Amino acid sequence: MPEVSEEWSAAAAATFLAAFRRRLTNLRAVSLHGSGEEMERLWDPHCSEEMWLESESGCSLVPQKSKRDRKRQELLAMALGVKVNARASVLWQPLKLFAYSQITSLVRRAALRENENHFNYEKAHNFKVQTFRGPHWCEYCANFMWGLIAQGVRCSDCGLNVHKQCSKYVPNDCQPDLKRIKKVYCCDLTTLVKAHNTQRPMVVDMCIREIEERGLNSEGLYRVSGFTEHIEDVKMSFDRDGDKADISADTYADINIITGALKLYFRELPIPVITYDAYPKFIEAAKITNPESRLEAINEALLLLPPAHYETLRYLMTHLKKVTTNEKDNFMNAENLGIVFGPTLMRPPDQNTLTTLNDMRYQKLIVQLLIENEDVLF
Repeated sequence: MPEVSEEWSAAAAATFLAAFRRRLTNLRAVSLHGSGEEMERLWDPHCSEEMWLESESGCSLVPQKSKRDRKRQELLAMALGVKVNARASVLWQPLKLFAYSQITSLVRRAALRENENHFNYEKAHNFKVQTFRGPHWCEYCANFMWGLIAQGVRCSDCGLNVHKQCSKYVPNDCQPDLKRIKKVYCCDLTTLVKAHNTQRPMVVDMCIREIEERGLNSEGLYRVSGFTEHIEDVKMSFDRDGDKADISADTYADINIITGALKLYFRELPIPVITYDAYPKFIEAAKITNPESRLEAINEALLLLPPAHYETLRYLMTHLKKVTTNEKDNFMNAENLGIVFGPTLMRPPDQNTLTTLNDMRYQKLIVQLLIENEDVLF
């Protein structure tokens, strides 16, 4: 391949990045040794030193001693099919962000698709103190549970019974029982998808499918509210019937009822889609003024999300990007959707009113950037 010169036009640069992205998409066909989890750790920015090293004369990939770093470089070289040298520095900054985020995203999605029929999202047990009637044995250590009351703990999601001391050592392998999941709304997101063995909550899939079929051109989509009592009816229908709930146009002709039910689901999650643990990282990223550094920080914050939350957010952002493509009809651009979904998808851990008010502009900005850069960040 001929060397890249600084006289390349913007059109040529765009063509190069498009070809590069197609190469990245084919990475899934490459035989890589190790599990999806190991591949994901390979691209975790916190696992090792910065991959990208810049020399005084330009930007280049410098050989590293770490085996992980060498493997990173092999993957990137395989995706590029070129050697990035000092003369390519004019393209390096967009290339660096694009390459890192895309390979990270591909590895993450590959891990989510390890088995098409079963989604191995890790979930901790939800243990609560339990008083057992009659003799009981710990299902972890197989020893008898002594005492008359509060002999041990039981997982309210899967029914596992163990000693209180043993609960500290039980792995995060909870497999929720549908008989124990009484509701769809107000249920932990990971618990719900594991109980139903789906990638995402069925509420999200069904509502978005309905909205895209008949509502993308609706003026004020997601901004205009439906009747509260009808939204509550949809909620009760999902809680009662699960994926058999009827939200068709024959039952709910107003699409704003469906959008209201979807927003209500996200608001009532006990742990928001953007989790409390990841929230500070997203707010810090929103405060960065440099656009490139800000997107890199958002990409790192996305890696902190549990797999079920990440997949749900990815699917929602893809949908909202479609909404913005119909802006001429629905008058909803990325900024407007950010105002609507910012407080819906993100909540500060301390639930302090003053903190919430101060962070609202950053919440809006994060969702806006996720929508605008959906193809890069996810």
